[in-house]
Amino acid sequence: MTFKLIHVGLGGWGMDWETTALQTIQDQVERVAIVEAYEPVLESAKTALKLRDDQCFTSLEDALEAVESDAVLITAPMEAHVPLAIAAMKAGRHVLTEKPMAPTVDEARDAIRVAEETGKVLQVSQNYRFYPAARQAAAMVRDKALGELGTINIDFRQWDNDAEAGTHRHYRFVHPLVFDMSIHHFDLMRMIIGSEPTKIYVQQTDPKWSKYIEEASATIVVTFPDDIIVSYRGSWVSSDERTDWTGDWRMECADGLIRWTGRAGGDAGTDGDKVTIRTRDGKVTPVPLDPMPVWGRSAGVLAFIEAIRSGTEPETSARRNLGSVALMEAAAKSLAAGEAIEIEEVG
Repeated sequence: MTFKLIHVGLGGWGMDWETTALQTIQDQVERVAIVEAYEPVLESAKTALKLRDDQCFTSLEDALEAVESDAVLITAPMEAHVPLAIAAMKAGRHVLTEKPMAPTVDEARDAIRVAEETGKVLQVSQNYRFYPAARQAAAMVRDKALGELGTINIDFRQWDNDAEAGTHRHYRFVHPLVFDMSIHHFDLMRMIIGSEPTKIYVQQTDPKWSKYIEEASATIVVTFPDDIIVSYRGSWVSSDERTDWTGDWRMECADGLIRWTGRAGGDAGTDGDKVTIRTRDGKVTPVPLDPMPVWGRSAGVLAFIEAIRSGTEPETSARRNLGSVALMEAAAKSLAAGEAIEIEEVG
């Protein structure tokens, strides 16, 4: 029996969900309706996906009343995530929402409370977790493959600065680096280190050629328990060589270095995932990775379905994801204050 989804938000990224993430697992997931408030985008999606009129809606409430479904997938803008999720759960549907779940811990908690009251699964799509290199790196830290972890250095570099100033939607995003991109890396930090961060300092480092309104690049220092320090440099406007989407991770341990990267081709596959170790004698050895026949967002959807059917809490439930929201919110506060910020303990 296929799992029935109502899909909310059919802009550029929402349509990418349709053509990649959902297409890959179409034998297990059926999208039964779409919801898009902006009618020109709704019409475009209807045509592209070859849908009937009775499968297309401008409001989630109408879709929930008209169409039988198991869950709602939310790929609308961030500010709509929590209101849409609450409406869906109160109507008896489970929810899978794009990251970040919310801009603040308090707003995220509003949705978590409704999930607890209704008994519905509320999961956040933290798709970077579902790649073999990231999972191998986390296992190696957990197993102390090279001894105790000390410091982590992460570089993320991409170039998205070609369009004329004022013409590119990305330039106008709220925190285009910290909210739109670094949330992935913040979540990976928590997963790989296996603990919750305590403090963060963020320095905006935009070059003169940046066309972004808010930060397009930053240097960030995150403090974790046991004196583990993460040094992170991220940029949408770097003239240096581009990294893979997970960034280039160099994890210094007592007995050597674990270096890894992944998601080289986006959602295209896992062939670009790599993990190596360098021992103190200078020997570099590649680490074999477990194959993942389904990865990224598609794997996240399958984890969502499994959690619903088994009655277990998913790895990236909203409750378990709250620490990533807390880290992201603290980063935004540090940017504004120009000083280190203590990160809220979320349990």
